[in-house]
Amino acid sequence: MKVIIGSDKSGFVLKEAIKAYLVEKGYEIIEVGTTDTDNPVPFFKTAPLAVEKIREGAAEKAILICGTGMGMSQVAGKYKNIRAACVESVYAARMCRAINDSNVLCIGGWIVADIMGIEMTDVFLNTEFTEGLEPWRKEFLKNARLEFNAIENEIYK
Repeated sequence: MKVIIGSDKSGFVLKEAIKAYLVEKGYEIIEVGTTDTDNPVPFFKTAPLAVEKIREGAAEKAILICGTGMGMSQVAGKYKNIRAACVESVYAARMCRAINDSNVLCIGGWIVADIMGIEMTDVFLNTEFTEGLEPWRKEFLKNARLEFNAIENEIYK
């Protein structure tokens, strides 16, 4: 599986830890943004690089890391078909996939330790939409996704 990963300077250390884990697990990495701390790329320039790669079909999911995760999430979420989630727990990482079908995980490098960020990433990448939910909720969420898509299509005419 190909995964896009990117950070600004504040998320660089966590990004490097997650990137090393993903490479060890056999993921193909597409890196955007800050690749060394001497040449930082701000979150508002990194997030568009990642989401454009998703929109082009280079990968289905991205992991974006800044200081709090909020900046990356706000910028990434401006794009059609991008469902960015700023999360601070393994549970939230699982639920952003199972309930919201998020395709961009945003994490705060100032907030989340390496081991937690790795676990959050692993859960995010390996949870399917509606996985582990009750049948009635699965049906509800599949219908909700259709309504969400209709709203998005109206906004992005």
